[in-house]
Amino acid sequence: MDMEQVIREKLAEIENKENVRIIMAVESGSRSWGFASPDSDYDVRFVYVRKLEDYLKLDKTRDVIEWQLDDTLDISGWDLKKALQLMHESNPSIFEWCASPIVYRCSPAFEELQEIRKEYYSKKKSLYHYWHMASSNYENYLQGEEVRIKKYFYVIRPLLAAKWIADHGTQPPMLFRELLDAELPEELRAIVNELLDKKQKMPEMRLAPKIKELDCFIKKELETIRLAADQAETDRNTWDTLNRYFMKQVTERPALNPYEMQPSIGIDLIALTRYAKANGKTLTELSETEINLFRNGGKENC
Repeated sequence: MDMEQVIREKLAEIENKENVRIIMAVESGSRSWGFASPDSDYDVRFVYVRKLEDYLKLDKTRDVIEWQLDDTLDISGWDLKKALQLMHESNPSIFEWCASPIVYRCSPAFEELQEIRKEYYSKKKSLYHYWHMASSNYENYLQGEEVRIKKYFYVIRPLLAAKWIADHGTQPPMLFRELLDAELPEELRAIVNELLDKKQKMPEMRLAPKIKELDCFIKKELETIRLAADQAETDRNTWDTLNRYFMKQVTERPALNPYEMQPSIGIDLIALTRYAKANGKTLTELSETEINLFRNGGKENC
């Protein structure tokens, strides 16, 4: 069984045991950034919805599920309410989850959330977030004569992400290669490409001599990004869109999710996809009535 199938089964197990509905699950670590090492673990992050009555109780329900943490899998998730509160504050973590190129669970609710996030993106808060990440990792891990190769990328990636924000004013791409091509000075690319090659072929703990050229670049850019963050305009977000979305998710009966359909429930996905395309729709735009037509061999000639 491949790891993706293992992860999907873990998500189903979480739903059953925690009595929640997972609306999205993605990869959030080095695998989603495109520079995983041979022994990198899988950082799975998800957002879930509880039953309406759980949100109406006087005693507070924990808003985090920490399911598994070992050498292979790191699986945890946030309650939808917590995720939306963080989105209102323009917390970059939830924005990165929404933009991950590796998706383990999708749904119409997730697609809607991906659109909503655009309304709450903050250039200022994102600049501070990536500046702080790069600065703290630099101070904590890149001060010796020899440093872990992995830690260079935990400084360079947020630094390039911040440079992207300063240059373009938009959420930076997740893949490190896109950031490198767009924001890293030409004279440093050979150095970083060599480091990237080593990281992807060697264990996570591998050490390498400190690189003077990268050190100078990092120090200079940390000062530049901090200044850009200080000068960026402060955003003022409203709650309206997020409140409407939250109420919809906790009060409405969720529609059938074509992304999660399995052959065992008798749906001909090939015929269903062909039908949707012929009618100018995506799978998520089909009604429950239309989907039910394809159960147990229905609509064979569509």
